[in-house]
Amino acid sequence: MTPPNFCGRTRREFLNTAAGGFASVALTGLLSQDGFFGNANAAGYTNPLTPKNPKLPGKAKSVIFLFMYGGPSHMDTFDYKPKLYPLDGKTIEVKTFGRGGKKNEGRVVGPKWDFHQHGQCGKHVSTLFPNVAECVDDIAFVHSMTADSPIHGSAMLMMNSGSLISGKPSLGSWVNYGLGSPNENLPGYVVMLDRKGGPISGAKNWTSGYMPASYAGTVFRSQGDPILNLKHVNNMSAPEQRTLLDCLNHMNQGHMKDRFDNTNLAARLSSYELAYKMQATAPEAIDIDKEPAYTKDLYGLENDQTEDFGRKCLLARRLVERGVRFIQIYSGGAHNDANWDAHGDLEFNHNLHAGETDKPIAGLLKDLKQRGMLDETLVVGGGEFGRQPTAEYAKGTGRDHNAYGFTMWMAGGGIKGGVSVGETDELGGKAVRDRFHVKNLHATILNQLGLDPNNLSFFYGGLDQKLVGVEGAEPIHQVIA
Repeated sequence: MTPPNFCGRTRREFLNTAAGGFASVALTGLLSQDGFFGNANAAGYTNPLTPKNPKLPGKAKSVIFLFMYGGPSHMDTFDYKPKLYPLDGKTIEVKTFGRGGKKNEGRVVGPKWDFHQHGQCGKHVSTLFPNVAECVDDIAFVHSMTADSPIHGSAMLMMNSGSLISGKPSLGSWVNYGLGSPNENLPGYVVMLDRKGGPISGAKNWTSGYMPASYAGTVFRSQGDPILNLKHVNNMSAPEQRTLLDCLNHMNQGHMKDRFDNTNLAARLSSYELAYKMQATAPEAIDIDKEPAYTKDLYGLENDQTEDFGRKCLLARRLVERGVRFIQIYSGGAHNDANWDAHGDLEFNHNLHAGETDKPIAGLLKDLKQRGMLDETLVVGGGEFGRQPTAEYAKGTGRDHNAYGFTMWMAGGGIKGGVSVGETDELGGKAVRDRFHVKNLHATILNQLGLDPNNLSFFYGGLDQKLVGVEGAEPIHQVIA
């Protein structure tokens, strides 16, 4: 008996080709999460990257989120606490809550770096960040951030998705859901990990959750193939692959007509199409060889210490130029000394990670500004929480986690430069003035993109779900120009 024929191939050949070809092209970040699109108003196939809830023309068009995984010490970087210096080594009464639990006293760890004033605003910045210090007149610092957990896994989820519980759409997914993507040939949401590994919980930090898979972050590599398994397979030409993809689309479109709301399949079809287009466009997007030498030097590409993070920052600028909406770059790998989680030797840890990131961050801000791109690009920096003023252990300079008060910063995209908002107490232990929650940070980001944080919603589980929660949250108005 002759096997059934599919698009000029036997069934066996068709399935083998489809499995070998499109399983490879099925981008890890785009297809790893099959979210359920539970919107009763969605009937049939619609482009998942069509804008959903624009409020007003936003001042920002794209976001670059520089995530310092592990929790940088705010009182050793941007939150100047002069009263900590003379208390170094002394045990005092102070309430703290971190990985080590709740305590009523602790041994103070004085700041290990000097602070100096910079810019017209006179901002105090630690000597850990001499290059970023040159950009303070373009940066707004929020020193009174708070979160709900001092534990990495749940705090990471909150900073990335607004919730301690996994499975919620991440910030980049909400941005692309609300605004859509202006580039049909590249993902709207790109994630770049530290060469030492990814953060705890992995893809849960850039998942699309209950949204279609098309909104999930796509992991890019800054060198070599930007996405694994993106090349043509089995010597298949582009026209042959186009024919196979059209055949798959034809059969899947017919299948979708049999169901009222099959948006999981629609998202997968969209991902196949994007994968096909990216085979031509993604390699060009990451090709920085033609960048002039002075630009490469600006990002620190000629130095082994700064080359990796600098390359990612330069790639982020190139992706923004090509219309990518949301880019997240991680500093910090999978285990303690590979990230900012300084429980033991604070000086070694922060010298290492600040040394890797200081020049690239400043290079990114300067490059965006000189190209006239900073006004339309919102750059956000910080970690999932901060550190405590006291040591975690009996010996050493390490600090425990602190979600009661820490620093985040923003630049560009309609943000005031040269301002500092909120305060922690004189030891940096907790926010005491103009306290802001992570949800306020998210509301600010959405607001600057022209989205109403309290009306941008996605119907799921019987509720109009929101990034800022069903109760809503206000932007941090003090930093908005």
